[in-house]
Amino acid sequence: MLVKWMRCTVSDRRGFERAQRKWAGLLGEPGFRGQGGGWSRSTPETVHIFGFWDSRAFYDSFMARSHDRLQSAQVGTYSDLRTSLFEYRFDVKTGFRPEFSGADLLRVAHCTVREDRIDHYTLMQEKVWNPAMAGSPGMVRGVFAQAGSEDEFLVLSMWDTATERGKYRTERVERLAFRAQTGADITAIDGDVIDLEPEWTIEARQSDDPDLSML
Repeated sequence: MLVKWMRCTVSDRRGFERAQRKWAGLLGEPGFRGQGGGWSRSTPETVHIFGFWDSRAFYDSFMARSHDRLQSAQVGTYSDLRTSLFEYRFDVKTGFRPEFSGADLLRVAHCTVREDRIDHYTLMQEKVWNPAMAGSPGMVRGVFAQAGSEDEFLVLSMWDTATERGKYRTERVERLAFRAQTGADITAIDGDVIDLEPEWTIEARQSDDPDLSML
């Protein structure tokens, strides 16, 4: 499964939001699984959007055929667009589906990892960070994904409320980072907390098979 992360600075909020709803045209695109996002809590003019596709081939086909038509309505409403693509590695919480139901808040963490520490970083994500996040009552679902450059990773988690995420965050993160030796693994980290906009959510009908490990 391909995970697409888009972020931009919005100059015309009303125009951007109106045009964002037109992305419902993604429904029916071969390989499209879901898309959603919202506004940054730290910089209110920043938007983050996350999209999910069955494969890079389906995504590339969409970009070549339909993307420009859907995107044209938003031209002039934003600047500084950055787009990154990642391949699904594993769930942060068992049973991940590319949907946003039940979530009010998104947390994205983007890490650049030392080449000789990639295996260790990935193992610690699976054995230390994931169980801690999955055990937090407010954590709905999440995904761990890796960029084609191999040293960049994305952790996207979905939370039911900011209050519940705050319970996970307080003091616990420092202890987990020490245990996972995160400081020795990464060379750079950035991220954001995002208030989900329900009207931007677009979800294709999912199959009955919850196992995404083969995608």
